[in-house]
Amino acid sequence: MTYWDPIPTVRAIVGKPLPQWGPGTRTVRHDWSGPAGPYHEWTDRDWRSVPGPFYASGTDSCWTGRECAPGHVLYDDGCSGHEFVYRQPRTPQEVCDLICAGECEIFGAYGGDGDAHWTPELVRDWWRDRGRVREWAVVLDRTWSVSEDRYKREASAGARDYVAHIDGDLADYLRGYLFRLEEGRPARPGEALPAL
Repeated sequence: MTYWDPIPTVRAIVGKPLPQWGPGTRTVRHDWSGPAGPYHEWTDRDWRSVPGPFYASGTDSCWTGRECAPGHVLYDDGCSGHEFVYRQPRTPQEVCDLICAGECEIFGAYGGDGDAHWTPELVRDWWRDRGRVREWAVVLDRTWSVSEDRYKREASAGARDYVAHIDGDLADYLRGYLFRLEEGRPARPGEALPAL
């Protein structure tokens, strides 16, 4: 799998409406490729956040992220209900979905400067500890899928999707991301990707 860099897409849509908003609506407020807003640090991102450029740090508890980006955002299971990014975007549409989640989050707690912080060693550490994340998602699905709360039942689908992502294509994505971090560019077709 070749790593696709979402940052040029992020920068290209600043000042334009997102496709899901429709014509004549508001526009993207700022460049979401930078750090999260004030008081929100990359080091405070949720431990379940998958490595990559995008993350959330101390979001509100309104649970709006999955309305925009159900294939990318999930909520913690504590009383805070913070959002985190469980899958990085791989297409322009997915970038728009994730930016929509950032735009709807009232504290500006989404950031897109993860590339400046993740190192190959940190990515490999996260991958080695993926069993902890996977087990958390399995338990969340088991608990929330039978909840009387329809929002929790909906979010349980994200937990199942996260488990499938961990068991499926995440390793290939992370190997491509490691190449990007080590070489400063995506791998070309046929180039060997580093091991996790």
